[in-house]
Parts: sequence; C-alpha cells; structure tokens
Amino acid sequence: MTATTTPQTEPVLDFQDVDVRFGTEFGTVHAVKGISLDVKPGEVVALVGESGSGKSVTSMTAMRLLPRNARIAGTVMVNGNNVTTLSESRMRRLRGNDIGMVFQEPMTALNPVLTIGTQLTESLELHGIASGRAALDRAIELLGMVGIPEPERRVKQYPHELSGGQRQRVVIAIAISCDPKVIIADEPTTALDVTVQADILDLLRSLKEKLNTGILLITHNMGVVADMADRVAVMFKGELVEQGTVDEVLLRPQHDYTKMLLNSVPRLGGGRDQMGISIKERDESSDDELAIDLRNLVIEYQRLGKPPFRAVDDVSFQVRKGEIVGLVGESGSGKSTIGRCALGLIPAVGGSFELLGSDIRGMNRAQLKELRKRIGVIFQDPAASLNPRLPIGECITEPMVVHKVGTKKERENKVYELLDAVELPRAVYNRYPHEVSGGQRQRISIARALTLDPELLVADEPTSALDVSVQAKVLNIFSDLQQRYQFACLFVSHDLAVIDLLAHQVVVLQSGKVVEAGPREQVMSNPTQEYTQRLIAAAPIPDPIQQRQRRQERHDLLRDLGDEIAELKVEGETFHDQFTGDGELNE
Repeated sequence: MTATTTPQTEPVLDFQDVDVRFGTEFGTVHAVKGISLDVKPGEVVALVGESGSGKSVTSMTAMRLLPRNARIAGTVMVNGNNVTTLSESRMRRLRGNDIGMVFQEPMTALNPVLTIGTQLTESLELHGIASGRAALDRAIELLGMVGIPEPERRVKQYPHELSGGQRQRVVIAIAISCDPKVIIADEPTTALDVTVQADILDLLRSLKEKLNTGILLITHNMGVVADMADRVAVMFKGELVEQGTVDEVLLRPQHDYTKMLLNSVPRLGGGRDQMGISIKERDESSDDELAIDLRNLVIEYQRLGKPPFRAVDDVSFQVRKGEIVGLVGESGSGKSTIGRCALGLIPAVGGSFELLGSDIRGMNRAQLKELRKRIGVIFQDPAASLNPRLPIGECITEPMVVHKVGTKKERENKVYELLDAVELPRAVYNRYPHEVSGGQRQRISIARALTLDPELLVADEPTSALDVSVQAKVLNIFSDLQQRYQFACLFVSHDLAVIDLLAHQVVVLQSGKVVEAGPREQVMSNPTQEYTQRLIAAAPIPDPIQQRQRRQERHDLLRDLGDEIAELKVEGETFHDQFTGDGELNE
C-alpha cells in the first residue's frame, strides 16, 4: 500500500526557499526572493505573473541552466535529487531522464540544420534508452503520440517545414522522450492559434494522465491557467504573493496583484465595456464612406517549379470610415496577406481593392507613396519594426520626414503630442528602442502609426505577445485614440476576446476564403458556420468552472463533426485527420 501511495504524496519537483541573484556591472539584481513551491506526480501547477516577475528564472534553476553570474541559495529537489549540489555529469543524466522542458519558442529551441528524427533520437541515444533503428522507431512513435500526422515522413523533415503548432508538438515529444517525472512548460502556447493552443493543452493533459507526469506550467495567459491547472502560484517581483487551487485563486483572489491581472483579461462573451474600454456602437444604417472596399480579391504567391499558391481566394468585405473591422482566422488563413496588400506591399492578381476611394491595382510607385501617407500601420513585433539605431523621437517622426511634412519644430511638437496621447513620458524622446519595455515599444509603434493623422489604420496582431496588464493599457490607449481621431481600422488578430471587445464588424477567414462575416454580436454570439464555432469554442476563458464546461462542449462539437465527415476523403486523407491537426492542410 505504501508503495502505491508514496508517489502521490512526494513531490517530483520541490523548491524550498530558493533565492536567485545576478551579479551585473550595475550591481546585484535580486530576481527570485526565497520562494517555496512543489509539484506532485500527475499534477499541473501554474506559475503565473508578468514579464520580469521571475517565473522563467525559477524554472531554469531546476534545469540548472542559469548563466554563471547567477548566485542560487536554497534547495531545488527533482525526483529526490538536489540539483544545486549535483556534479555536471549527474546533472546531464538528470535532464531528460527525470526532468524535461518545453521551451517557449520552438523555432529557437530546435536546431534548424538537423532533421526532426535526428533531434528526437539524440536524447534517446545519449541516455542509453535506444539507438539506431530502435531509436528511430521510438521517434516515430513519439510523433504519433503528440498527434503529428504521417510521423514516418515527418522524421525526415526539418523544423522550417512544419507549422508552428507542429513544431511545438515536436518540442513536447523531445521533452517526454525519456519518460521524465516532471515537465516544465514555459509559455507552451504563446502566439499559437486558439485551435492549435487548445490541441496542445489537450495533448499535455492527456500525457499527464497517461504518464502520471507532473507539470510546472509557466504562463501569463489566465485562460490557459483555468483550462489546465490544478494549483496556481502567482509571482510578482520575485516573490510568490498568492497560492491555492485554481478555483480559489481565479474565482476568489486575495492579493491586489492577482485581482489586477484578472481584471486586465478581456473575456470572450463579455462584449463591450470591459476593463474601462468603451467603444461606441456604429449605426449600421449610416452610409459612411468606405476606407477599404474589397471585391473578389485574389492574391497568389509564385513558387519555383510549382503552380502558384493561392493565399487569398475571392475575398470581399468593406471597412467604413470610423469603423473597426476584426479580421480573424488561423495561421495561414490569409489575414496578414490582406493587410500587406492594403499597404501596397503585395499585388493582387484578381478582383478589386479600393483604398480610400482609389484602386491600388495599376498604381505606380509615386501614387502608392502618396496614398500611404493616409494609412498607418502597427506591426506585430515592435522590436523588429523600430530602427534600433534611431532614438524614439526620430522613429516617430520618420513618416513625416519621408513624406516631407512639417518643419523640424512642428515634427518635434507632434511627437510630444503623441507621446502624451499614448501615455509615455516625454523623456523617452531621446532614448533608443532597446531602452524601453515591450509594452512601451508597442505604444511607440501606435504613436508612429498616427504621426500623419491617417484615415485608415492596419493593425497586425498588435497585442499578441504582451503581458495581460500591458495589453489592457495598450487596448485602452488604442480605443481612446480611435474614438478621438475616428480612423477606420483593419484589426488583424487571433485573440477572439480582443476582437469581441473592439470590433464593430468581424470577418472570419479560413484557407484564404471568407467563411463568415457580419456585426460583432452576430458572429461572436451566434456563429452560423462550423469553423467559427470551433474557433470560439477553442478560446479559453479565465473562469475554471465555465472553462471545464466549454472544454467539454468543444470536445462534443469535434466528436459530432468528426462523426459526420469521417468517411469523406480529401486527396487521400480524411478531412477529420486534417482538421484535428494544426488548422493547416498538409501538402
């Protein structure tokens, strides 16, 4: 009896009074301040908090992957081994065998010049579990376990040949390859589509149940916490400020920081007037001018030795002045392609695309430049879109310089006006982009997009990688500016809660085609198409009781749909097989 009950009570991962400091040229940084936390077999413990709270540093102490300038106090026990005192050779044996890790960015974690099979068999061979053909067979079996179709073919491919969701599954397969007792999952669903995210969470949940593996889930997504966690620990500035069951922490939070985090999360189905954001509904009968008028738009990418790939196929919708239209769909649906076409960066091969009353097809470079003066754009990654060599003030005035608008003094005054509008201190004028936080960089991107008082704004996933409280501030600023300047906006996002909060109209794309479009209330509350229903069902909400019910409803929906189409064949594969993968058709 003792042998069966002990594994349930003894933690497989145990942090006791862990304290981490980093010695830097500017002094000591106290990153983790004496925290205690444990994970038991078959249990999911979510460690939540914003960037800089110390979550990832805490997890890295368990893997002993911190840089040499780290000073660690306290004990970290992994399956009965104190990792702070182990030799390097024993630590190498512990990694993989006893503890695995799913890193945040799979494209960075995977080696781009090695095949998937080579990377999967590496850990098996290093730990003496299998070698040669046996290791390859195990690799194929692991890919099948994590739900990747055609694993025999996939083991020969390279990371860039897989979709984002499939790469994340490969990283999970590597983490479980040696049957570890505990897995650390560091933001395993960041920037994934809602359906892929739901699949990854289902996968982790099933592996936990089959293998009785403990999971330390690091995330800032409260919907993921509600969907996955048994217990929750909230981290703030290196300290654990609250711990408890998922129901206790999410439904009855005690600490002000936890309350702030939960109040910063837009809730799908909550509609307008959340988080202090107020978007006025538009009069649908009004006959405002069109900022965007797409009719039967077709966009293709040329491929060497292959027929052109049709990314956008017969798409039609309109964006009126003063209106926010949410463009949603999974990766590869054509959202960003339409956004780039709106900026004149990609030509259309069919249909018509009128921007602000002008047909962009057939425009020469000078005409496009003049039209772009009336269009602003917010890119997904502000760090990549801002010039690192220019001070922030010059980054914001750059559109004015390119289009020769205003004097030097007028440009400077415009920057100060916009910095005030996006709630940034004027002192950042002479700083560089790397000297401010990610949320501040996104505000700078918004300010730059509004420099020329645009009539149309194209926003491509502007909040996808932000912490929840930073996202709330950015959305607040965005909504205030839209109400003030009344610009039309094409808002591209896969976050349905944000679309439900901001948009007047919603357009749903799948594989380059519009599957559903209409007013926000109609599309988000009463979708008529199965694809839209699946998207909405896959989006988690930060209420564990409601989320359990939503998860069951989603599984019922998938089961019913799978039963209906199980016999259909699409190019030799069942539609069900394709649709339960990553939301992308395999070649």
